[in-house]
Amino acid sequence: TTRLSILRGMLIGLLGIFILLSFQFRSYVEPLIVMAAIPLALIGVVAGHLLMNIPLSMPSILGFVSLAGIVVNDSLLLVLFLKLERQQGGDALGAAAQASRQRFRAIMLTSLTTIAGLLPLLAERSLQAQVLIPLATSIAFGLMASTVLVLLCVPCLYAILNDLGWTSNKNEERE
Repeated sequence: TTRLSILRGMLIGLLGIFILLSFQFRSYVEPLIVMAAIPLALIGVVAGHLLMNIPLSMPSILGFVSLAGIVVNDSLLLVLFLKLERQQGGDALGAAAQASRQRFRAIMLTSLTTIAGLLPLLAERSLQAQVLIPLATSIAFGLMASTVLVLLCVPCLYAILNDLGWTSNKNEERE
């Protein structure tokens, strides 16, 4: 059915994201850190639908699937900057804090412009817009929640996994 098709498509997309990020990072753990933003976005999707009093529907799920690709971009930029700080000799905790500070403005601006672009659709009450409003709700509220949570949780997750020895440090590999 349609739900299974969307679920299968999302799983294929997630696998594709994981494979591409694995090649980028040459690691299997660091892509998972980047992809941790996806379930964080689901918090905003559910909260947005409750707040707007809109039932979760097929367009809502399509919005969440679309949102997965958007939130991975913010998380990817953050982890790339974090790894760059680490390569320049910083410790994991300091690099995590520094990466969040450096990318805060860029992540907030891109998220806010996307959300602002969806506001007219969220405010629309015409019959034609009723199909798209759940999709826009998923994207806008999911992006709001994931933006905040990515800036806080992704660096923390990186620092925790580094403490466990699951992340790579180029400085350690050279010695």
